[in-house]
Amino acid sequence: MKNTGIVYHSTERTPTVLAELAGLLPPLSGEQLAALEADLLQNGCYSPVIVNEELVIVDGHNRQSLCEKHGIPYNMAVFAFADLLEAKRWALDTQKGRRNLNKWELGKIALKLKPDIEARAKANMSAGGGDQKSEHARSGSATLPNPISTVDTRKELADTVGLGERTMGKVMQIDEHAPAAVREALDKKELSINQGYQITRQVEELPEEQREQAALEAVELAKAKKEIQQADAELSRRSKIAGTFCKAYEKAVLVTPTEENVRIWVECTRMTPEEMEDTIRESEELAEIFAEVARIIREQIIHSDWRSAGWSEGDAESREGGYSE
Repeated sequence: MKNTGIVYHSTERTPTVLAELAGLLPPLSGEQLAALEADLLQNGCYSPVIVNEELVIVDGHNRQSLCEKHGIPYNMAVFAFADLLEAKRWALDTQKGRRNLNKWELGKIALKLKPDIEARAKANMSAGGGDQKSEHARSGSATLPNPISTVDTRKELADTVGLGERTMGKVMQIDEHAPAAVREALDKKELSINQGYQITRQVEELPEEQREQAALEAVELAKAKKEIQQADAELSRRSKIAGTFCKAYEKAVLVTPTEENVRIWVECTRMTPEEMEDTIRESEELAEIFAEVARIIREQIIHSDWRSAGWSEGDAESREGGYSE
């Protein structure tokens, strides 16, 4: 791949949309598309649409479509690619950093590249004279003048999208054998690839008419387990936060900041002048933190907390000084 340096304007040339390139990546969400449209309407199309030497769009399909919709002019930068596979790989590498693609989405993209990779391997073998290994084995020759390395499709697919080979293998098995319920759950990000693979294996030996229902039940069970795990994790997170605040206040109330006590602390710890300056800054920052805690409780929690819902208006004054009995 290389940038030819050639740039066309949309008023000069019309690019071509190739379905297999346009559909290589998952579509933008409604929110992402709306944000892109708003940016184009406000700022114009400041990034060029990337096309190959035949003016087929390689990157920038959404921008080009929205520009055409609103009559926004745009530029096309011409890049040279060895073939369509290289163009697809370049588009994927370019977009992966912009999109938050999970492993299943990357695996599905890889599967779209499988026919191209297999076709290239076949072409390479033909260019090298066919299956030379078999021919030389029959002739008794022990050496190959132009050895052709066997293409490991799974490895090449995995490397292309940045997945491990084992993960790519599971994606391929799911693609070939998984019931619709498993695929749908993976598309909705309700299952991991490993969970989808395990469910696929569990139902594979069942009679075909039972697989879909069994898979659906297994998916629902996996989703329920995930919800429980998430609830447990959230409870643990909340407990840690509460514990941190409790410890901070337990330690803080033990400090009696009289001049004598502060002098004792400074002298016993042998603080240098630089360390005393640091302590001043840290103390002021801590004071701000505790003041912010007080503000949040006073302004955002007391009047909206469910525990205050039953209080009458007559309790308002007593709340300023503390809870009434």
